[in-house]
Amino acid sequence: MRKFGLCGVLLLLCSCAAGEINKKSSAQDTNENTGNAKQYSSDDDVIIASENWPERLETESSSGGFTPPETMESFTHEDAVQDPYAGTSSQDTSETVIESSEEQAETPEQRAKRERFEKLAKSIRYPGFVQPYKSDAWSDMIDLAESGYPPAEITVAWGKLLGVFTRQNIPEAAAVFQKYANEGMPDAQMGLGFLYATGTEKHSSQSKALLLYTFAAFGGSQWGQMALGYRYFAGIGVAASCEKALDYYRRAAASVADEVSFSGGSSIQRVRLQDEQEGGGYSGIQDNDLIEYYQLLAGKGDIQAQVGLGQLHYQGGRGIPRDPRQALQYFLQAAESGNAVAMAFLGKIYLEGNEEVAASNETALKYFKKASALNNPVGQSGLGLMYLFGKGVEKDTKKAYEYFSKAAEQSWVDGQLWLGNMYYNGWEVPRDYKMASKYYNLASQSGHVLAFYNLADMHATGTGVLRSCPTAVEFFKNVAERGKWGNLLMEAHHQYKLGLYDEALLKYLLLAELGFEVAQSNAAFILDRKDSEIYDPEEMWKRALVYWSRAAAQGYSNARVRLGDYYYYGLGTPVDYETAASHYRIASEQQNNPQAMFNLGYMHELGLGMKQDIHLAKRFYDQAADTSADAKVPVYLALTKLALVFAWKNIEEFKLIIGIDTWETLELYGDIYLMSLLMFLIGYLIVFRRAPPNQRNNRQQQTAAPRAARPAVAPNGTAGQQPSATAAVRQPATAVSRTVSSATSPSSSLSSTPVASSLLTSSSSVQSSSGTSLPSGSAAIGTSSSQPVAGSSTASLEAVAGTSNSSPSTQPSSTSEKTASEKKED
Repeated sequence: MRKFGLCGVLLLLCSCAAGEINKKSSAQDTNENTGNAKQYSSDDDVIIASENWPERLETESSSGGFTPPETMESFTHEDAVQDPYAGTSSQDTSETVIESSEEQAETPEQRAKRERFEKLAKSIRYPGFVQPYKSDAWSDMIDLAESGYPPAEITVAWGKLLGVFTRQNIPEAAAVFQKYANEGMPDAQMGLGFLYATGTEKHSSQSKALLLYTFAAFGGSQWGQMALGYRYFAGIGVAASCEKALDYYRRAAASVADEVSFSGGSSIQRVRLQDEQEGGGYSGIQDNDLIEYYQLLAGKGDIQAQVGLGQLHYQGGRGIPRDPRQALQYFLQAAESGNAVAMAFLGKIYLEGNEEVAASNETALKYFKKASALNNPVGQSGLGLMYLFGKGVEKDTKKAYEYFSKAAEQSWVDGQLWLGNMYYNGWEVPRDYKMASKYYNLASQSGHVLAFYNLADMHATGTGVLRSCPTAVEFFKNVAERGKWGNLLMEAHHQYKLGLYDEALLKYLLLAELGFEVAQSNAAFILDRKDSEIYDPEEMWKRALVYWSRAAAQGYSNARVRLGDYYYYGLGTPVDYETAASHYRIASEQQNNPQAMFNLGYMHELGLGMKQDIHLAKRFYDQAADTSADAKVPVYLALTKLALVFAWKNIEEFKLIIGIDTWETLELYGDIYLMSLLMFLIGYLIVFRRAPPNQRNNRQQQTAAPRAARPAVAPNGTAGQQPSATAAVRQPATAVSRTVSSATSPSSSLSSTPVASSLLTSSSSVQSSSGTSLPSGSAAIGTSSSQPVAGSSTASLEAVAGTSNSSPSTQPSSTSEKTASEKKED
């Protein structure tokens, strides 16, 4: 019995211990689940019910706060709420719900207004319409807004804010945004968020701007999605999150990619105002002279001009909006002359259709075949599209692959894109993501929007490449910025050139909020120059500093240099040489900017924000000169100054070496030392500038020769026609030397040469005609056995001068006597 009793006690103890363990484990599991739920709530904003809700329910019921119903009704199938997201993608969820609710409550009058609004909105925003069409559409939009249709009122408010087709009126636009933002209109929430973000007509509040941007993005606003994507990507007002930025940019890019047709979309010119100013004010935008010149050539039948203008009006560019009518006319003119490019683009026009011509597969196929027969890659890719989708022909992926390959071999972007699509989807070829990525990269180098979008999707999902969230965000951002709102860049630049600085600034600020780097730098440029009157002039530099920082963060080197200038000079911020030097260093090392190199050299020279180092200063100066040819002259002047500074620094070091007392003594008698040095230099110049003795003897002989050759006075005391000494001296050096040689050479017959004999004959005739006879000794003046002809002519000319025998008293006594000119020469 004792054994059974002990066994029973042991079993009881074991069961109690097991129960306690189960209670503890269940409590731990409950705590862990609650902690995980709380952590999940903090990260993803999930609301978790309180742990003690049963106790609170009992307390509320006992205190009268909660009264249970007397009767309970059964829950039926009809009472269930249908899932509004069923059958729709996550991207179109909010739009589907809004549209379904609007359709249920929409009256025929509201439906007519909505259809009218959509038509007018397409006319205004679609870049294919030229200015007159947009003006008429805008007038109708104003009429619709006055009738009280909210979307039209919001659109007109955006026009008043940006100064589009109407006079700028920011207060009225702000009032409309405030009114409809409270009613949940996404575009109005976006506009009000923009006013809070920029501090326009509202006190700046980044928290309110972020909240309104979020509501607008969830409501389907593409601008709101881009604004949130950029803020999460750059970490502006929120913690940087690549994944959230990827989500928002993916949605905006998808809407842009859906609107891209076979033509690839319109082109957008991005002009930086600072670069335009530094380049002398030249810009490729709206180069009217060049456009008019090509129009003149096209009118005269120039085929290349017709094709160029057709492409310009087909895609837009150089300040010219898309104009399908003009494009069609120019292409038809060039196609009549047999131009393959014009035929291919006509095929694209008829394949897609526009407001000028209806889509026609037969006409498109005709033009594509003509262009392809001339080996044109545009025509080949067009035929590939028609065979791929079976437009006008029987669907044949094999022929499509062949035509795309031929076009890609000639580096045509459409051929590369669609060849990549065939490898990506496995059409006619085995699926190969690496080959697809290769052709997408080739097409992206030519700027095709869909190539960027496909690459972004591959990097976002890790398809065929390693997954890279930053790379995917960059590609999606590139696609999103190629939407129809990119035309605001060209409109802002045009208004800035016209002097409408307020309108241009608001457009640049809006695009800057969407993440456009060019818009950020241009807005900072206008604020830096204080051209606008919207904001307080004292706040201009502070605002410019913000946008210079954002543009510099996106890799614009000149913005990085300007950011360093602001910290160096204290513009909108306290002076901070170290921060300025750090910005200059980034621009120099990462972006190879010559201005940043020059500034670093200057700061090293003066020791501003860094240790003074003349050698490093010279190094940066040399780098700036090697990087840019425009920096050579400033660098030369800076190096000259640096050499003087280096010399003075050596003098200072010499002062320390010789001692302070010795240096003070040198300073006290410095004038005496300086005079002694100058006297030494003057004596040095006198001694070493004097001619050597052999050169002086030669000069004496040269001056004595004319005196020895001077004719004597006639015996009767009358002097003949004697040449002056200066005349002999004025003769060329060769004649003088030859005269000297003839006077000192042994006597010989002058008539040894035919020329000399003829000269003597002429001289004798001259003497006889003058009435005097030639002295016997005068013939010896020009005698020389080897005398050149020039020397003989000199002697004979002296004989012709009519000299006669002179008395010894009138002849110079000795060659040692020197004339005044000889003394002066010595």
